[in-house]
Amino acid sequence: MTGRAGTGAGPGTATVVGAGVGGLATAIGLRRAGWRVTVLERRTELERYGAAFGIHPTAQSALDRLGVGEALRAHSVPYRDARIRTPDGRVLARLPLERIEKKAGRPELLISRPYLIDALLAGLDAFGDVPLKLGETVTDVNALAAGQDLVVGADGIRSAVRTARFGDRSGPRSLSTVAWIGIADFESPVHGETWGSGRFFGLTPVEPGRTNWYATVPGAATADELRGFFADWHDPIPRILAATDPERWIRYEMRHLYPALPSFVSAGPPAVPVALVGDAAHAMTPNLGQGACTAILDADALARAVTREPLPAALRAYDRERRRSAQRTAFASRTLHRFMSTERTRLRDGAVRLLPG
Repeated sequence: MTGRAGTGAGPGTATVVGAGVGGLATAIGLRRAGWRVTVLERRTELERYGAAFGIHPTAQSALDRLGVGEALRAHSVPYRDARIRTPDGRVLARLPLERIEKKAGRPELLISRPYLIDALLAGLDAFGDVPLKLGETVTDVNALAAGQDLVVGADGIRSAVRTARFGDRSGPRSLSTVAWIGIADFESPVHGETWGSGRFFGLTPVEPGRTNWYATVPGAATADELRGFFADWHDPIPRILAATDPERWIRYEMRHLYPALPSFVSAGPPAVPVALVGDAAHAMTPNLGQGACTAILDADALARAVTREPLPAALRAYDRERRRSAQRTAFASRTLHRFMSTERTRLRDGAVRLLPG
């Protein structure tokens, strides 16, 4: 091994497995810290489907430190006005976007996945010396680690890196809920979420002239069934579903990582140190909209840790900073999913009405 893992005498060599938001952000952070970095991605092309990511001000600050904040702001829109409604359109509460902006001094931003991926790729390409190898499936993590000072598992909820180093006790767990996402080519007059019995529907801006939408229903569902589930809900929900081509919808079964990992790192020696980021470490339900944010915060924290002290102390510092925070967010998101999806709507809606406006 070279560098920090071996002698503590400066930056080392790292392989990042996975080229999603967390993997690309981590590669940028490590490279900015002086590390030699290679990124491996099992897909033959990067995921560019058009879901919108909400980027909290804390994650915006992290992207600023990674040097891609300006690119984020160039293609994002502020999220300032959103409400929780009942299926007939009655307002239950406002989402706390104004409080977030007042506290942070900047609003939450929404950006489509392709724009965020492009911003991160541009940040990585600026170095000119970080190989991004597509179509690389990792099957032997120990062999991959040979000659490296650090392996970063950013390879999602089914992480091969996590399984190889931490076993399979923690893994994907189904919530028996199907989620759909898409983008409509017109602007919705309202934004926020509508909560019904066992299902909900969300609408957010994503860019001028377009609306990001997402919906969840229990069990399996086809596109026609989805339209039927929301046919009598308030405008523009039926119009959104009628106006968008189901061929462009994305359907997935909601899962989360369970049980929570006892550590995000395996610091070694004798094995090469490993750190997990993003969904590999704490895959969560999308209810809080914090999946991308937590991955970005992981990347930033790991980069800062390796600039302050040598491995494995830096990895322990990273784990202390990120594990409990990320796992609290994951738990809160899973709890919110249960609350939003309950069939006891009268009690739930009454509780929501008590939230501060």
